[in-house]
Amino acid sequence: MKRIAAAMVVVLLCADVAMAVGVIGRESGDAEVVVAATTTTTTTTTTTTTTTTTPPPVVQTTPVRPPRQPYAAEPIVVIGSIEIPKLGLNAPLGEGISLRNIDRGPSHWPGTAMPGRIGNVVVAGHRVTHTHPFRHIDQLVPGDEVFFEYQGARYRYVVTGSQVVTPQQTEIVNQTYEPTATLFACHPPGSARYRYVVHLALAK
Repeated sequence: MKRIAAAMVVVLLCADVAMAVGVIGRESGDAEVVVAATTTTTTTTTTTTTTTTTPPPVVQTTPVRPPRQPYAAEPIVVIGSIEIPKLGLNAPLGEGISLRNIDRGPSHWPGTAMPGRIGNVVVAGHRVTHTHPFRHIDQLVPGDEVFFEYQGARYRYVVTGSQVVTPQQTEIVNQTYEPTATLFACHPPGSARYRYVVHLALAK
C-alpha cells in the first residue's frame, strides 16, 4: 500500500494523546479528493492515436494539529457510528481529537479521510478509561471486520495488520492513495508509553 510521505485509523486514545502526538499538519477541514485526467495526442503520417491516462488520485485532506490543551473546547459532534463485531462494539463516532471528545467514545481525527473516501480514516479511542471502547483492540487480526456508518451509507473495512509504535511515530495518520483506516489507542492498557495501531482497508 502506498502512503503519503508526510508524518500517518489508527487510534491514539489515551490521557495525553493530544500532547504526545505533536504537530501533524496545518489546520484544515475535510477536503474532496480530486482525480485529474491527462490527454496525450500523437500524430504520424498514417494514423492519429489519442490516449487518456488517469494518474493516482490526489489526496487533499491534511490532519489538523492536535489542540495545545488536551481538554480544548472542541464542539461535541457525532458524525456517524463505528461497529467492531469481534469486540462487541457498536458506538457513535465523534469528531475531534481533544480528550473532551475522545472521553465520550471513538473519535475521528479531523482532516483525515471520512469513511468510504480515498485516504486514511483515523480514529482514536480509550482502552481503560471512560467507556474504554478499544480495550481489546489488540485482539483484532487480519480479516476481522470494522463497519462505519457515515452520511446514510455503511462501509465495511477489514483488518490488514497491526503494529506498536511510540507517540512520536505520527506517520500513522498519514493519508493514503487508497481507502484505508487506522484505529489506535494507548499501549499497554493503563500506560501511555506506546500506541497500539490497527490498519484496515475498505472491502471491495
